[in-house]
Amino acid sequence: MSKSYIAGLTGGIGSGKTTVAKIFSSMGVPIFYADTQAANIVNTHTDIKQQIIELFGKDIYGIDGILKRKELASQLFNSENLLQQLNAIVHPRVQEVFFDFVNTATFPYVIKEAAILFESGSYKDCDTTIMVYAPEAIRIQRVMARDNRTEKEILDIIARQMNDEEKRKLAEYVIVNDNSESLILQVSKVHTSILQKLKK
Repeated sequence: MSKSYIAGLTGGIGSGKTTVAKIFSSMGVPIFYADTQAANIVNTHTDIKQQIIELFGKDIYGIDGILKRKELASQLFNSENLLQQLNAIVHPRVQEVFFDFVNTATFPYVIKEAAILFESGSYKDCDTTIMVYAPEAIRIQRVMARDNRTEKEILDIIARQMNDEEKRKLAEYVIVNDNSESLILQVSKVHTSILQKLKK
């Protein structure tokens, strides 16, 4: 386990957590995108691919060796047990890659950006947590424009994620992304607060 200071960054679908991560990055903070790493791991690690095939069947991967994400999502829908088994396969490897990342970072702190930071329990490995919040109507609008999904599909995803009130209770910082206050200003305040903590 690294002694580097770790800030976990999360938010529901369409909240804008990736945009917030990019602002932190522009301030020099190293960002670890956990979801991107997980997507890479399930397509490149032979032993993990084999375990996923054993769980979901050989047709879960295309002939190109890439995981069929829509097929996976349909199998996971309404199956908490399958989701937990998948996380048990992928999550430990993501953690290994993350701690390698942390150990090579030279900045005073790093950010771990993850959609299921609280749900997976990985927030317990963080020294502080940041939640990006946006009202549901705005989130739906953003995702419909970005991902070509229907409103029902987005609402189904939102329903499966931890609700915002629960996340607020677990987050030390909340960044509101509803176009009412400058995101850069809010990120800057959090960034300054973390750096001041580290000086103590």
